[in-house]
Amino acid sequence: MLSCTTPYGTLQLQRYPASRNAALQAFDTADLYLLQRVQQEPEGDRPLLVINDGFGALACALAAAGKTVHSWGDSWMSWRALQSNLAANGLGSDAVRFFNSTETPTARYQQVLLRIPKSLSLLQDQLQRLRPLLADQALLLAGSMIKKAPPSARDLLAAHIGPYQASLGWKKARLLQCQYDPSLQPAIRDLTSHYPLEGTDLQLRNRPGVFSREKLDIGTRVLLPCIPADLGEARVVDLGCGNGALGVLAAQRNPHIQLTFIDESWAAVASARDNFAAAFPGRSAHFVVGDGLSEATTNSADLILCNPPFHQQQVVGDQIARRLFRQSHHALAPGGRLLVVGNRHLGYHQTLKRYFDTIEQVAAAPKFIVLAAS
Repeated sequence: MLSCTTPYGTLQLQRYPASRNAALQAFDTADLYLLQRVQQEPEGDRPLLVINDGFGALACALAAAGKTVHSWGDSWMSWRALQSNLAANGLGSDAVRFFNSTETPTARYQQVLLRIPKSLSLLQDQLQRLRPLLADQALLLAGSMIKKAPPSARDLLAAHIGPYQASLGWKKARLLQCQYDPSLQPAIRDLTSHYPLEGTDLQLRNRPGVFSREKLDIGTRVLLPCIPADLGEARVVDLGCGNGALGVLAAQRNPHIQLTFIDESWAAVASARDNFAAAFPGRSAHFVVGDGLSEATTNSADLILCNPPFHQQQVVGDQIARRLFRQSHHALAPGGRLLVVGNRHLGYHQTLKRYFDTIEQVAAAPKFIVLAAS
């Protein structure tokens, strides 16, 4: 838990999951810059909307100042961090109303704070859905760290909201101040992408912002042939499922498995649900948005399929993979296996030895390997 001094007071904030690395803060200077700028605006009687609030720093600061705050985002981890940080600062869970990415906020907004996401498809989807919610003369303040800002974000803001002004840089952060222009008539696009699931006649749908948007990523392609076809009624988990490619192929090869899709992204789990329903009408599966297998009981899975993400927000590393491996060890039944794919340089074979007795390489590509852990 670190102190964060904002224009609205000092907060105690931490990431979720909590990290021992003091350099991994739950806020950055783009958050502080946004708060400085919105403080200059006159008080209004409408809720203030915060979009893509990484660990809840923006919403907590505004709620602590007594403002009515709505928050909108795709990450369960971000929502969980928001809940923890509200409690750490003496605020109730109802101090901020949260909408996940499959929902649409329900108010009209005069002021919007937006953290620009890395995914342009997610940004465009959010702007398309935000525009009808804006009140006359609404102000959108978009912030990012300079080196992480997608160049095309400015064009999307201008096309969907209105003219913008770029701020001066401050401590490696920059803001875009965008004034709502009601005369604009931007084209509304269906931003769902489609492509085939290799080795099948099935099509995969990706909602905006979901990993592997235009085609299957290399890691998934390497792991797919390793999925067994003799699983009977085994309990199978697609962990960090994304659009559900691994689980869908497992279901095609094994018509009687008990299948669960898990991801921390609401859009990812919705994509997996879309793809499973389209491929297997009438069949059932479980769909979970949350922190991996953190709520799983022991002996609750026989096979776990995993292509772990190697970044959370903008931080790259194996911290998420370690967490998923530890959770998998807890959830697997005796004789169960974890099938995991990763870049060779990540050294997953060494990491897995902390949790599993037997590690076996079952497939390889120039940059990727598939490991079975039991």
